[in-house]
This record gives sequence, structure tokens and C-alpha cells, in this order.
Amino acid sequence: MDKVLTRRLLLGITAGIAAYKAAELARLLQRNNVDVRVAMTESATRFVGAATFQALTGKPVATSLWDTDIANGMAHIELSRGVDAILVAPATADFIAKVAHGIADDLLSTACVARSCPLLLAPAMNVEMWENASTQRNVAQLRADGVAILGPAAGDQACGEVGMGRMLEPEELLQAMLAFFAPKRLAGRKVLVTAGPTFEAIDTVRGITNLSSGKMGYAIAEAAAALGAEVTLVSGPTALTPPPQAHFVYVTTAAEMFSAVKAHVAGTDYFFSVAAVADYTPVARLNRKLKKSSEAMEVKLKPTEDILAHVAALPGGPFCVGFAAESENLADYAQAKRAKKKIPMIVANLVQHTIGKDENEVTIYDDTGAHSLARAPKSKIAHDIVAHALGLHERVPATVTPIKQAS
Repeated sequence: MDKVLTRRLLLGITAGIAAYKAAELARLLQRNNVDVRVAMTESATRFVGAATFQALTGKPVATSLWDTDIANGMAHIELSRGVDAILVAPATADFIAKVAHGIADDLLSTACVARSCPLLLAPAMNVEMWENASTQRNVAQLRADGVAILGPAAGDQACGEVGMGRMLEPEELLQAMLAFFAPKRLAGRKVLVTAGPTFEAIDTVRGITNLSSGKMGYAIAEAAAALGAEVTLVSGPTALTPPPQAHFVYVTTAAEMFSAVKAHVAGTDYFFSVAAVADYTPVARLNRKLKKSSEAMEVKLKPTEDILAHVAALPGGPFCVGFAAESENLADYAQAKRAKKKIPMIVANLVQHTIGKDENEVTIYDDTGAHSLARAPKSKIAHDIVAHALGLHERVPATVTPIKQAS
């Protein structure tokens, strides 16, 4: 058995209520062969004591630039040189602003500015602070500087408000770090992902759609990008923030999604057809709002194009992964869909277990049988799906030459 490589991480903690989650994150990281050293701002210790992290990691917690336990008196250098990465979780608006502008006025900010390793930040703050123009400018600058921004998520906040700004959960951050440390097995490969619902207009205000949130497709795109792939994400209408590391294409209708896929499929190595594409669309769209009456109304529908079947039939096309959301007879319907589309792999789940939720439980069907993935955050499920596809594809000998990008 290959020896598992231990990774070394400096976990930085700043003064946010989400600091309590960092304790669980430290525990999860160590269980997954990541050696953790903790550095805290002085204000962070008012939320969670340094003794907590010392007990969890078995190492002293660094809090001061003037730490006399550091032999050379340069704590910021010693901390940032002996690790493979720095993760700050939670990262407050104040700390994000400091790093974006190179301000080094405490141990943690100085270590980040003096680092010679990658930096990852997990924002955590009030929704208004996150959406503030200055915070968004700072985040954009950090991304341009090569700093990875993990999250935030939307939801209830400690202040009582609701919206973007919640720190990702410890399990989600764990998966992000494991993906970051993982070998870039998709480096040099192109991945095309569809996500979200489509909207088929009936008139100027009404239409046919579904309850897909797009979360699974976006998670697949992020997982593929974490493995080094060049990712294109074609998405229908969602409330999600596009992954910054993916080329994002917004569409509305099934026809627009089909056109976008055809425009980007050339040269693609993997196609993940995650989107919940409408099976039918109105034959005609009215350019006015239909008025309610006491009479029954009929809307004539026609089938939409089968995007997955089209891509799967391309000569030299990509390795195709389909998705099946069913309400019953999961195995039978999923296997029938896989056979009809002539694809090597399909991921199936029951809609009542996943629609709109942050977690999922799926079964992967391929030529070797069924492979169940237990309920977990969609970020983890996504990494497992991409890994399964990659492993399955690498075991299948290539018989055709990939499509070349049109000049």
C-alpha cells in the first residue's frame, strides 16, 4: 500500500462567531492526515480559547508577534515557512481587507503577507458586510492575486439576519482542503458541466421549470477545477454564485443550453450532464401576458432536444456522465436511462432526498454494477463522483481521437 503523504497546514482563526466551527475543522483535518498548527488573532481568543486548539492539535497556539518561544524571534516567518498552505477560517471582513492591502499588524496577518505558500480564506460575516462594495473589491483583488476564497454560504446568521456570509461548514472546508492537497489528476483536461433548471416561457411572465437548485452541478464544477481541470459551467437560472475558477455560461431555456453545450464541447474530455433540463417546451410563446378566464386552457408542448444523447453520440466525444433524479424505482429507471443514452456512467438519486438541500445521497451505476455514496454534503459527493468518473475512464482504453478545437 502506498504511504499516505502528511500535509502541513497553518489554520488561522480570526474574530468571528464562526470561530467555534474551527475546532471541529481542526479535528477533521487531523483525522484525514493533515498536520495542523493554529494561529489566532488576539480578538479571536475572545470567542474560543487558545487552550481548546492546543488540546485538539497537541501544539502550542501562536497568538503574538512577540512570542518568546520562537528561537529566532520571528514567529511570522517560522509559522509561514513550515507549512504547505495557510487556511484562515473564519476570515472576517477586517482580515480580508488587511491581506488584500498588504497590512501586517498582528501575527496572523504578518504570516499571511510573509508567506511562501498558498493562502485560502473562508469568509464569515454579516450579509451586509459581505455585500459591501469594499469587501467585494477586496475579495476580487485577492482572487486576482491567486488567493483561494472558500465560500461563503447563505443562511441564518448569528445576528438574526439571513443571507450570504455564513462560513462553510467544517465538513465542506475539509473537502475543499483535501481537494486542494490532492494530485491535480485533471491538469490539462477540459471538463464541461451543465447545472440548474431551465425555464421554458409560456408568455411574458409564466413558464415551465422545476425545483433544481443547481447546487450539485456547481459542486461538480468546483470539484473538477480543484483537480486541475479547465472547467466550463453552463447553468440555467439559479441563486448561486458562479464558481470563480470556471468559465461560466448563463442560459435560460433548454434550447439555449443545447446551443451552449454544442459551442463548448469541442476538445472536452469529460461531460457531466447534471442540469435538470425541461423535457418539453411550449410550441409557441406568447409575447403578451395571458389573462385569466373561467375557461379551461391548454398549452401545446413539444419535446426538447436530448443534450446528453447528442454529446454521447459524437465521434470522439467526451466521457459522459449522466444524472437521473427519480421519485421511485431508482435502479430500474437509472439503468434504463444509461442504456438509452449509451453512456458509461450515471448518477442517480431520489428527488425527495435532495431537491434544494445542501446534502445528497446517490448511487452510481456503471458496467461493474451499483456503487452507493452515503448521505454527505454535496461538495463531498461531487468529489467522489468526479473521482469515480476519472478512475472509470482511465481504465477504459481510448478507441477514438478526441475532437479538435475548431480554428
